[in-house]
Amino acid sequence: MAALTHFYQAFQPSHYNVYLDINRETKQFGGTTTITGTATTTNIAIHQKDLQIGSVKADGKHVPFTMDVPADAIRITLPESGEVTLEITYTAPLTDTMMGIYPSYYQVDGVKKQIIGTQFETNFARQAFPSIDEPEAKATFDLAIKFDEQPGETVLSNMPENHVDNGVHYFDTTVRMSTYLVAFAFGDLQSKQTKTKSGVQVGVFGTKAHPAKDLDFALDIAKRSIEFFEDFYQTPYPLPHSWQLALPDFSAGAMENWGLVTYREAYLLLDPDNTSMSVKQVVATVIAHELAHQWFGDLVTMKWWDDLWLNESFANMMEYVAIDAIEPDWHIWETFQTSDVPAALQRDATDGVQSVHVQVENPAEIDALFDAAIVYAKGARMLVMVRAPIGDDALRAGLKAYFAAHQFSNATGADLWAALGEASGMDIGGIMQSWLEQPGYPVVNAAIVDGQLTLSQEQFFIGEHHASTRKWQIPLNSNAPDAPAIMTEKTLTLGDYAALREAIGAPFRLNIGHNSHFIVKYDDTLMADILAHVDELDAIDQLQLLQAQRLLADGNQISYADVVPLLPHFTGSHANVVIDGWVTVATNLKKFVTADSPEEAHLRQLFDQLSAEQMHRLGLTPKAGESNDDQLSRPDILSAALYGQNADTIAAVHDLFVAHQSDLTTLPADIRGLVIANEVKHFGSAELFDQLLAAYRDSSNASFKGNLVGALTGTPDQALIARLIDAFEDADTIKPQDLRGWFRGVLANDAGQQAAWDWIRNDWAWLEKTVGGDMEFTTYITVIAGIFKTPERLQEFKTFFEPKLQTPGLTREIKMDINVISSRVALIEAEKAAVNAAVADFIQ
Repeated sequence: MAALTHFYQAFQPSHYNVYLDINRETKQFGGTTTITGTATTTNIAIHQKDLQIGSVKADGKHVPFTMDVPADAIRITLPESGEVTLEITYTAPLTDTMMGIYPSYYQVDGVKKQIIGTQFETNFARQAFPSIDEPEAKATFDLAIKFDEQPGETVLSNMPENHVDNGVHYFDTTVRMSTYLVAFAFGDLQSKQTKTKSGVQVGVFGTKAHPAKDLDFALDIAKRSIEFFEDFYQTPYPLPHSWQLALPDFSAGAMENWGLVTYREAYLLLDPDNTSMSVKQVVATVIAHELAHQWFGDLVTMKWWDDLWLNESFANMMEYVAIDAIEPDWHIWETFQTSDVPAALQRDATDGVQSVHVQVENPAEIDALFDAAIVYAKGARMLVMVRAPIGDDALRAGLKAYFAAHQFSNATGADLWAALGEASGMDIGGIMQSWLEQPGYPVVNAAIVDGQLTLSQEQFFIGEHHASTRKWQIPLNSNAPDAPAIMTEKTLTLGDYAALREAIGAPFRLNIGHNSHFIVKYDDTLMADILAHVDELDAIDQLQLLQAQRLLADGNQISYADVVPLLPHFTGSHANVVIDGWVTVATNLKKFVTADSPEEAHLRQLFDQLSAEQMHRLGLTPKAGESNDDQLSRPDILSAALYGQNADTIAAVHDLFVAHQSDLTTLPADIRGLVIANEVKHFGSAELFDQLLAAYRDSSNASFKGNLVGALTGTPDQALIARLIDAFEDADTIKPQDLRGWFRGVLANDAGQQAAWDWIRNDWAWLEKTVGGDMEFTTYITVIAGIFKTPERLQEFKTFFEPKLQTPGLTREIKMDINVISSRVALIEAEKAAVNAAVADFIQ
């Protein structure tokens, strides 16, 4: 294999004519791709993968070529360099890998159907047509598609359809764009459409397996998101339309193809009459995320994949900015604090984690960059950290200048910092350098030393780690008037504590608002002062305190035994973020008990006591006019009460199930999954199992299907677990895109863990063949590492995965996850007795 170089260096395409003839019946397609561009040398390479090349012409004449399969390349020898038009003919199979051009399968009234869609990110456009398949190689595209068309079918692409001639659908020429953003789809689709205030045609498309009303929510959010972004970015949406398409088979959550955004059905379509608030928020933020990309990522694209974070981190922040603007009553930033923030803090504390900005060349390694907790969540925190001091006026001005300078082209992180720095008058690049280029984050130790309030920073770790001398520029956001805005040194003395405390008139605190990516370890005196006034803190700052205590306990800097008595300080709050915070901490105590042990019985009592008051207040069913906080908190509290085996709650939930048994979709959506899971666990039977599995196969309601997965995988019946394992490789029952959720559910079930673990070890080759090469493949390993907690499981994990350490794309994940499990095993061994004693003392 030749050295890894960017093909764009030797050949710069300017325009593609792509003709495709696709046959769903034979699962084959053929095509002719004509590329006009400039060759800087006579030896060039064009990307292809799994294409059978028929001929290669340059300016109408056949030229010699060779296939370099390891490099995904056609190597072509031209008679001369300069402007050239290449014409390449080829054929290829349609595969079920959910990459390139592929079919999605679904049923309507028991009849199996399929639609064709595409997924070209990161480097799968080369599986559809020969190209310079690199983000910098922007060009315009003329797309023409012929297929085994049936009456009434719909054809979609990035641009509007121009005309149809002899069964060939021709689309308008695109704007200048990267290959990975090209997209098309066709099949028997339904749609709803509207227009933005500026005249952009907005549409939502899905199969006819769904009620038409399921398209309404997404259409409204998409329209208002585009209108918001046009105003915020002060840059018009660059295309005539914005189509949102739900694909029945889709590996990623969603993909920002320019003008034709594709989604998992679960992240676009929902029942407007009975969907939980949390699911509505997820769907809305996913839509806003992808539409944020239409400018940031599509109009201006990262130059190379090492700046992937530039696309994803920014869109991750902007999804919250947009939804907060168009649905202010949702307080969506609170969801950021309970989802993205803890994910980033947990992942980023493991030694060996990637930095936000990562150098990468090998295509096999690119998908490994999509570490959601880092590239999406941590990166978004970095940008939130920038937004806070510069403000939205400077942010908008900087973005407007950034888009104007780089539109239809490419940029790097440095270009963004330059634009924001110019608009704000701050050295944004200097501040961000320490956060983006090095992994991890600091813990700031706040202590009173000889009467002086002293701060010191060091890298925070969970588990085994190498010594670190890393240092960060930390926005402190302190309530001490003399504290610097940014802490640049390892240690800092703020002066006499007694005088400072009197001047503040409140407990000393750091990171107020929880916008900066660090945690604080307060000494006993400072912590006691904070707890004495905890009711005076707002909900986000209470959540921050809980998150920090959990992390410090995971990092063995404090004891979980000391965290247990803190929980009652927070259980009376009606704020969902606080409830989420204490439930999360309490749930972390489960790792210290074994199933059906006296210690677990004590822990269940603790959950029952902590949740009793809120369970009584909230009840099982929604109340007229209740707050969004109550809607979001009810499932958290009910889950805690059910783990606490509260007999009255279990009986009431059973009664609710019986009342809705004829149509389980009518159960209140926010607790539907818990109600069905309770039934399976306490009142289950083979008959109920069959009923629920049949409902899963037949339903098109993604939220309901997710509820059924959670319930079915929690069965305590070994025979039924074996049936679930048998279904793992039955795509008619469990689609490969959904398998990870099923696997995780059974693995997390004490009764099913052995069976799930045996399956993945025995059938790893099948799994690799089915979903390998996909950006979510490595997360199967992450899932296992999130559950295993015994020395025996650690050894089994190492025995199975260490031989795979040299597999491209898996190396970092395996190393990190060995560390994750090892640290959990060590923590349990060190802390188990003390934690269980603390729980027993608490419930006396």
